[in-house]
Amino acid sequence: MTRVRVEAFTISLDGYGAGPDQDIDHPLGVGGTELHQWLFPTRTSQRALFGKDDGTTGVDDDFAARSFQNVGAWILGRNMFGPVRGSWPDDSWKGWWGDNPPYHVPVFVLTHHARASITMEGGTTFHFVTGGIHEALDRARAAAGEKDVRIGGGASTIRQYLREGLIDELHIAISPVLLGRGESLFQGLDLRTLGYECVQSVATEKATHVVLRRKMQTGG
Repeated sequence: MTRVRVEAFTISLDGYGAGPDQDIDHPLGVGGTELHQWLFPTRTSQRALFGKDDGTTGVDDDFAARSFQNVGAWILGRNMFGPVRGSWPDDSWKGWWGDNPPYHVPVFVLTHHARASITMEGGTTFHFVTGGIHEALDRARAAAGEKDVRIGGGASTIRQYLREGLIDELHIAISPVLLGRGESLFQGLDLRTLGYECVQSVATEKATHVVLRRKMQTGG
């Protein structure tokens, strides 16, 4: 059965999933790269992002590796795709990742502005969805088949899916840094009332890994 998952989404100690003032020079916002000190050195990330076969192993890498397992489609907010705002001026921007993005499956990008799909190297195709989070999820489920759908972020996109109770499981990495401001992941959400509970917590030197799962709803 297809599950909807958030994996390897990192927040600061003060709850921010990205720094402020995202632009072409600061894809994760000012200070945002500090969040991912646990992730970037891992063997999984080095292989996915840079094509290298070295990198750290252990708990951090285990969580990085599981984030790619059984994923058949992704959903991204527009800010995760790039810094362009408003109408697309042209088709030149094709993401932060070069010609061979690390997804290798269909990716559905939430946007208010229509754009033709982009086929990249390595099996990644970006589809631009103007009909909202439910349309994106329906299309991602269809594309994923029997595999899972991964909600990649950013924080606003994850909040929208959480609010609707559409995410089955979240892996959140809490990084020991303070951003002071940025985009809060859980602002305005009551996760307990929404049915989420913590099912795993593991600390390493660079992050505390927390897995939240939504309890099965039973009829009465």
